[in-house]
Amino acid sequence: MCRNIKTLYNFSPPATDNEIRASAQQFVRKLSGMNSPSKANEAAFNRALEQVAAAAEELLGSLVTMAPPRDRETEAAKARARNEVRFGVR
Repeated sequence: MCRNIKTLYNFSPPATDNEIRASAQQFVRKLSGMNSPSKANEAAFNRALEQVAAAAEELLGSLVTMAPPRDRETEAAKARARNEVRFGVR
């Protein structure tokens, strides 16, 4: 899985359309091996991007959990602490 794709489910506040689209774009880029498509492939790339974003929105909207929503700032602080341990102080 692409490391840049972040977990979007069960956060407070919920994921925005822009966050969902950015994750979909990373996924399509990873699958296609293209950071930006050529003119010949642009339509197919954009169509895939829209379809993946729609599927992601549908998935996030239909998932159910009993766990309380996670706080974005708390999760970001945990990630920074893990990275500090892993890579050292920078």
